[in-house]
Amino acid sequence: MVKKAFIFPGQGAQFVGMSESLYNNIPASKDIFDKAQAIVDFDINKVCFHGPLEELSLTNISQPAILTASIAALTAMRSSGLDVTPDYVAGLSLGEYSALAAAGSIDFVDAINLVAKRGKFMQEASAANPGSMLTILGLDLEKINEIVRETQTYIANLNCPGQIVISGKHNNLKDAEVLAKKKGAKRVLLLKVGGPFHTVLMREASLKLKNELEDINIKEPVCEIVFNVTGETEDNPESIKTNLFKQVSQITYWQKSVECMVANGVTVFFEIGPGRVLKGLLKRINPELTVHNIGSSEDIEKVKKELKT
Repeated sequence: MVKKAFIFPGQGAQFVGMSESLYNNIPASKDIFDKAQAIVDFDINKVCFHGPLEELSLTNISQPAILTASIAALTAMRSSGLDVTPDYVAGLSLGEYSALAAAGSIDFVDAINLVAKRGKFMQEASAANPGSMLTILGLDLEKINEIVRETQTYIANLNCPGQIVISGKHNNLKDAEVLAKKKGAKRVLLLKVGGPFHTVLMREASLKLKNELEDINIKEPVCEIVFNVTGETEDNPESIKTNLFKQVSQITYWQKSVECMVANGVTVFFEIGPGRVLKGLLKRINPELTVHNIGSSEDIEKVKKELKT
């Protein structure tokens, strides 16, 4: 039997116009946006569908917006008759909340409340420690370790072979970019995020999130969930909470997470939510994997046809 996984994108996947076709064409997706609008303190439809991108990319806005877009896509997929039950779920950073909702471990209303606060906590921590994140292509881990030591930056994401994301304050990242190029990096890309995420600079945000998680009802998932901070599965609700708050200020192991699912027999992945970032990462981890994208009503119809052939 073919094993399948649902995977969900994190911050940086946002784009103006995301989920608009779902909102306009799928009543169940519109309902997800309406539920989110009752909780968040900004016009989620306007910013998702019309931007501007600068506003959509703010940490406190992009996080609940991406979660909403992802669950709207999942809901559209399920209501369309595309009958797929995952054996595993996982999400990159913020995407873990979408994965938890997909696995029945957290209610969407609780998730959007939590993520709205998470985004604000991380925005506040970023204001105290202004910074960002850099994707470095073409250098091995040994050279990246040399760079972060010399520039007082931090490894944030181990995403796929040949791609490592570092994080830190703005001036330190500029030094790291120069050094990475000197060491032979193929490309250095500044991410569309507003802070030095997954580092000790986010410790205050992590502690605030820990307090919020105490009041959230996390249930045992109905399928396996792989978590970023370990690259392994976890189903104990209290351990899940620990993973969630630690993830804000620690390295995420996306490559290890994908390899865990593949080692357990997963060969088909559904990237659910805005963008196609994860598909690119998976193809670099293992080119033989099948990845379907579900981000719009057009995507759903396309995947239906692909699965029939």
